[in-house]
Amino acid sequence: MSVSRLAIKIDVDTDRGTRLGVPALMRLLGQKGVPATFLFSLGPDNTGRAIRRIFRPGFFSKVSRTSVVSTYGLRTLMNGVVLPGPMIAIKNAAILRAVADAGFETGIHCWDHVFWQDKLFTLSEARVAEEFGKARRAYEEIFGRAAKTAGTAGWQANAASLAAYDAAGLDYATDVRGGAPFIPVIDGRRFNTLQIPTTLPTLDELMGRPEYPMERLADTLIDRLAPDGLDVFTIHAEIEGMSMIDWFARFLDMAKERNVNFVSLADEAAKLNAARDRLPFAKLEQGEVDGRSGTLAVQGARLGRVAA
Repeated sequence: MSVSRLAIKIDVDTDRGTRLGVPALMRLLGQKGVPATFLFSLGPDNTGRAIRRIFRPGFFSKVSRTSVVSTYGLRTLMNGVVLPGPMIAIKNAAILRAVADAGFETGIHCWDHVFWQDKLFTLSEARVAEEFGKARRAYEEIFGRAAKTAGTAGWQANAASLAAYDAAGLDYATDVRGGAPFIPVIDGRRFNTLQIPTTLPTLDELMGRPEYPMERLADTLIDRLAPDGLDVFTIHAEIEGMSMIDWFARFLDMAKERNVNFVSLADEAAKLNAARDRLPFAKLEQGEVDGRSGTLAVQGARLGRVAA
């Protein structure tokens, strides 16, 4: 009998999500016996500066569907604009350590979420390495060890960010929207760090759309799982960890009832890296994803074992 394997990846974007969403998710996942990977924003919470995205196609429709004010709170939306952005890792060090102490995998989401998401493609390779280096050092100060995984803010990745990952010696990264694990290639340049893509749409990409009624969202996601493959569902501490935590609890129960096997990304990466000679190369490209504004890193054409 085929068994779907599902890994949960948690992006933690804000101070509020770290303070409130992370402990709630840690409790829920612990009660359900579900592994997960928490990826932390480690520097300043400058969420208010995201207002610059109002000019992106699709931004207003996403904002209206997901109720940004109730999700993030007025205080968060003033961070970095009216109020100074709180330093997330320093302020919430005990919470971050508690996640690791509870047995969950931890990794890097970013240093400054808004800066990375909005400015990555304007930065030199050296500047990108510097920005990622800030996150690496903050992670090491909190956890006393080097980070072994990262998943970029807003799925924003390019050759410069992949080079920074390779220099850091990560075990794997999860920056991309796609279908199956691969070794990334950009403009003929091969990178070393394994990519494990997010395969499912995120909740905020589906919420509020008439074609995806709320009462069917869990079924919609579970129905998309590959019978014998690895799927990755990215959730957010600010959404599934707060206003949508009851929905997420029901989703976990429904998935278990349908014999979904929840797996650890770290364990899956270890198995994949042990068989790297069988992993395909694939292009990492920029593209659009239904329900999300702007462009992001997507898995492109498979190149077999000879990247060209």
